[in-house]
Amino acid sequence: MVSLIQKPVFKAAMKRYEKFADDIAELIRSGVLGPGQRVPSVRYASQTYGVSPSTVFQAYYLLERRGLIRARPRSGYFVNTHAPSPFSEPVVSEQVHESTEVDVSELVFSVLDSIKDPTTVPFGSAFPSPMLFPLPRLARSLASASREMDPRMVVTDMSPGNPQLRRQIALRYMVGGLMLPMEELLITNGALEALNLCLQAVTEPGDLVAIEAPAFYACLQVLERLKLKAVEIPVHPRDGIDLNALAQSLERYPIKACWTMTSFQNPMGATLPEAKKQALVELLRGHQVPLIEDDVYAELYYGQHAPKPAKAFDTEGLVMHCGSFAKSLAPGYRVGWVAAGRYAQKVERLKLMTSLCPSMPAQAAIADYLQHGGYDRHLRKLRYALEEQQSAMLAAIGRYFPAQTRVSQPAGGYFLWLELPEQTDSLKLFQMALAQGISIAPGPIFSATQRFRNCIRLNYGSPWTEASEKAMETLGRIVRSF
Repeated sequence: MVSLIQKPVFKAAMKRYEKFADDIAELIRSGVLGPGQRVPSVRYASQTYGVSPSTVFQAYYLLERRGLIRARPRSGYFVNTHAPSPFSEPVVSEQVHESTEVDVSELVFSVLDSIKDPTTVPFGSAFPSPMLFPLPRLARSLASASREMDPRMVVTDMSPGNPQLRRQIALRYMVGGLMLPMEELLITNGALEALNLCLQAVTEPGDLVAIEAPAFYACLQVLERLKLKAVEIPVHPRDGIDLNALAQSLERYPIKACWTMTSFQNPMGATLPEAKKQALVELLRGHQVPLIEDDVYAELYYGQHAPKPAKAFDTEGLVMHCGSFAKSLAPGYRVGWVAAGRYAQKVERLKLMTSLCPSMPAQAAIADYLQHGGYDRHLRKLRYALEEQQSAMLAAIGRYFPAQTRVSQPAGGYFLWLELPEQTDSLKLFQMALAQGISIAPGPIFSATQRFRNCIRLNYGSPWTEASEKAMETLGRIVRSF
């Protein structure tokens, strides 16, 4: 039995059973409570935590729904054998010792076209289900903000963006321990525009950019459009970008920028530990190479604490930190931001030369929602849903896929990276699955050199249904056919 000596301090914004469930979940994630081990009995937990038995029951029911524990008749509750994952981790890719011209757009577009059909099971999508977002409440914020908007603000706040929204973003960073001055924050048309602007600010056509391998395909498309060359750096499925490989590449090549996702990386789900984020910033500072930090999944963590961004360790303004509400609140509103450090003015001027500004009503709507709409309450529900769906997909992989399958198990986000048996061709698998009404994201779209041919990315960001289970069974059968 694990001793629960320290009583928790419950936050007013959180229900007591939710906080207790999070405490038990943290013990499971940290390995204090291992697979198959019994969790504290209802009586013991009630006495130790000073909560009612009904609160403990509610917490355990929540943990059951999230797939972390299960009940045994007349024996109590036990940690699910799928927490942590029974699968081996994907293998870290080998480093490619050369720069690469990027040409992946046609392949990417063929995958994106596959998810337009609403009847297709969207395992290949880049977004969570819109059903998980508070769209009706956002609509009320949009109506209210539009009525109250000062007409002069439509012109005066075009750049750098709605001051109330920038203030709310800065406050959220401050609560997390990062002081970002409002003057550094620029509102953009989603994070993708922010990332584009950052690259344009520090590179010229033909320059070399260090990126992850595998990398989010939008990163590859940006490099392709700007005529930049990629230097691929291997990514560990749990701990993120390989700093030793990055250091070697920085010595060998005239790299002008490094683009990386430091938390819940797409497609692998990896998160750099805080010490490694600090080491990354120091490594790049030593070479005076700017870091473009894509942090769009930061709010989708499953533990009790949000991971710190690399920006928190930046002392010289070299980290260009990009975020967005697209993955956590409002995918269709296309509102993101960038804190570009020493490059802030250049990025703002580039924006004025291109898109001018995002929708002013959309900015005002999100600002209103952040202030009045219960954003943190929504995020807790979203995280619970995603963690529950991850558990369901992992269990389905265990039932239907070959035993040799290797799977990542990220502590946030909504993607799994699967390394399938070596003979599997994920491009053929993509076509065969699509014929069965199932979209997936094949490995080659995540590489400048179109590697990872036996890998796929699966999105568990939609509520788990009978159709989801059936699609996993079909996918497993196709994979076995290889």
